[in-house]
Amino acid sequence: MPNKRINMRKIRETLRLRFEVGLSFRQISLTTDVSIGAIQKMLKRLETTGISWPLPEGMSESRLASLLYPESDNRPGELEDPAWAEIHMELRKKGVTRHLLWEEYCQRMPVRAYSYSQFCYRYQAWCKLQKRSMRQQHLAGEKCFIDYCGPTVPVISPETGECRQAQIFVAVLGASNYTFAEATYTQTLQDWLLSHVRMLEFFGGAPEILVPDNLKSAVNKACRYDPELNPSYQQLAEHYQVAVIPARPRKPRDKPKAEVGVQIVERWILARLRHQVFFSLSELNHCIRTLVADLNERPFKKLPGNRREAFIRLDRPALRPLPVHPWRYRHIKKAKVNIDYHVEYEQHHYSVPHQYVGHTVELHAFDNLLEVWVGGRMIASHPRRLHPGNSTTAEHMPERHRH
Repeated sequence: MPNKRINMRKIRETLRLRFEVGLSFRQISLTTDVSIGAIQKMLKRLETTGISWPLPEGMSESRLASLLYPESDNRPGELEDPAWAEIHMELRKKGVTRHLLWEEYCQRMPVRAYSYSQFCYRYQAWCKLQKRSMRQQHLAGEKCFIDYCGPTVPVISPETGECRQAQIFVAVLGASNYTFAEATYTQTLQDWLLSHVRMLEFFGGAPEILVPDNLKSAVNKACRYDPELNPSYQQLAEHYQVAVIPARPRKPRDKPKAEVGVQIVERWILARLRHQVFFSLSELNHCIRTLVADLNERPFKKLPGNRREAFIRLDRPALRPLPVHPWRYRHIKKAKVNIDYHVEYEQHHYSVPHQYVGHTVELHAFDNLLEVWVGGRMIASHPRRLHPGNSTTAEHMPERHRH
């Protein structure tokens, strides 16, 4: 039989089986799963203490164990727990493991510290007492979850009296829960992407991954495992060197931070604005910015500090620096080059080199510029025109047409 060390909780049972039931050492060993040698040593120690069976009234198991084994301190209830909330926050930092935090805990408590297995067990027990969303691990600077609120805010035009419903864009960083929100008139591609630009400027850096919903402005072709991103969104991701991983359709658990962040914005921001009347989008965004600052400074219920402090400590050092120039919105669409070596965009025709007649090209339309791309290479560029007509460059024409 392998050598098995005696457990403090089995001491009283071992004595009962020996002195009351009268079992042999081998029978006791089979019953209690304690080695015969450990039982014999324990009974010899009992003789030296002068304690007999039945045990004195009020003798606790921990007191009995300390008398039989004075060289080891068997009072686990007196061990000091680490600050589990701080442990939970530290685990969000890249490269930080439970074993590293346990070693640091042992250095602070060199005499009385939990074993590594007990440390992990007690941390898991603490996690089970927290909210479900708190138990998910998000590394610092890794993910930003993005979505729109369901409720809208009415904005009344002072000139015409027309009422438009403003959409509320919400973004939440995974590790710190630092929140950004703003209002736009629509959820169209341009408003969606420019909200990203302002979001990254608000954070002062770019995370590694953006996790948006599967809305049409982000995804051209929805797919459970491999969605096709909108080309303009892909350009933004390349400019800021981030990855975009849309959440799966009808899978809110893929973006829990966004779901909770939207709920918090609805309760702590939109609910407070429900009685106010707004006459411009800028006026609404001014109020939202004030309330977002208040939200980010509101103390956590389960963790120390607040969102802003957690952002400064966790996410901000891990975010990637932003490019020198902010991303410029471009509308990207595919077009086929006509036989007259022109492509059409919003009823205006722009020339391309005549060799590309019949080819499918990409049009990149900026505010004042239109570019034509093929295979990742720009083949033509024109000032953008907002009226019907033609823009033709002589170099794009065949030689006989130029003559």
